[in-house]
Amino acid sequence: MPVYQINKGINKPIEFKGLKAQYIGYLAGGLVSLLILFAVMYISGMPVYICFLTITALGIGLFYQVYRLSHKYGRYGLMKRTALRYMPGYLKFNSRKLFTRLKK
Repeated sequence: MPVYQINKGINKPIEFKGLKAQYIGYLAGGLVSLLILFAVMYISGMPVYICFLTITALGIGLFYQVYRLSHKYGRYGLMKRTALRYMPGYLKFNSRKLFTRLKK
């Protein structure tokens, strides 16, 4: 009789080789676009070694950037980065009424 493992990873982000959550999709989309770029370069008549070197360099850059963003921002991704742009540099209050009314 086979024994099956129960998935205990409920509400945990998907992780694959260090990439978390939506970064797996970003990497997949980038790799598909590199494949299309290689096909366009090859069909347009560029030499294969130039196509290969260009795609390899762009692929290394893509992997580096996606892994860097994944480790820097984690599961919640670029939402933190986007939210940081909308935060004011400082807050200015002319009175303390806002804070004194919080308990009431």
